[in-house]
Amino acid sequence: MAMTFRIAPSLLSADFARLGEEVKNVIAAGSDWIHFDVMDNHYVPNLTFGPMICSALKPHALTAAGVAVPIDVHLMVQPVDALALAFADAGADLISFHPDASGHVHRSIQVIKAKGCQVGLAFNPAEPLDVLDWVIDDIDMVLIMSVNPGFGGQSFIDSALRKIEDVRRRITASGKDIRLEVDGGIKVDNIRRVADAGADTFVAGSAIFGKPNYKAVVDAMRAALL
Repeated sequence: MAMTFRIAPSLLSADFARLGEEVKNVIAAGSDWIHFDVMDNHYVPNLTFGPMICSALKPHALTAAGVAVPIDVHLMVQPVDALALAFADAGADLISFHPDASGHVHRSIQVIKAKGCQVGLAFNPAEPLDVLDWVIDDIDMVLIMSVNPGFGGQSFIDSALRKIEDVRRRITASGKDIRLEVDGGIKVDNIRRVADAGADTFVAGSAIFGKPNYKAVVDAMRAALL
């Protein structure tokens, strides 16, 4: 089966003074999802967006034809469950969290699914994948961090490629339709290598936002994935 690739620009690198406009512009440029990095200055050393901003941006996350574009929320917060519920109510479509930030991973997964959202598990660069042995049948996505979370604009950590390959083997063995997303340092010149390792969904922040032509970057990424 041919892999469907998705490009998910990260709002962490957008112009915060024009967030609604930025969301519309990256969607017009051909993006598939909007990636929302939620940091709490506790689990990671930065503070970003709360549920109110997600709720405010939801009406802007539409294609020209009025089709809703999924909002992909990555929770870098501890504890997980209360904010997961708040973001589900604010319009998130997918919510990923870090297993080491949750007291009970299964319960956090159930909390998110009960709200009708898809759920993902996110793994930091040096974090083992063991928890997938127990919950891979319950999730919709695995998110591999290819930088240490907290700040945009970092360089891709090459050891993430081995981790992506490992996750892809686990997904294949599960027989389930689970997306494999990678976040951190994704650019036009390395997106193909990341796809070859097994990823199908690519978070890109500084590679897209801040560039004069968002569509040119998204088109170049898609061309590299052909």
